[in-house]
Amino acid sequence: MPCDFRAVAAWLALLPSCALVTAQPSDPQRIERGRALLTQYQCGSCHTIPGVASAGGGVAQPLQRWGRRSYIAGRLPNRAEVLAQWIAAPQALVPGTLMPSMGVAPADAQAMAAYLLSLE
Repeated sequence: MPCDFRAVAAWLALLPSCALVTAQPSDPQRIERGRALLTQYQCGSCHTIPGVASAGGGVAQPLQRWGRRSYIAGRLPNRAEVLAQWIAAPQALVPGTLMPSMGVAPADAQAMAAYLLSLE
């Protein structure tokens, strides 16, 4: 079978987006605020979250090592802006998802995303 170099080039261009996501350097105060907000919004009722008091929920996925994950909900790229959108309005991104909308303000969602992405 002959090699289609355009297809190979297109595939290679996608590789960086497939790499594991790592936390971007962020403000330690913002990360700490995100940790506190995860407690405030009671995310630990469903999720186990390292460093978050009373976050031992076993209903939903554990969130340890979140910063190393590639995808949110198995289909969205694990990037800070997408994760913040997911936290604020999960149904808008994946209709029918079991993740409830908790009324998280956009600024709070950004801080929560910063904390989660710091979990290596």
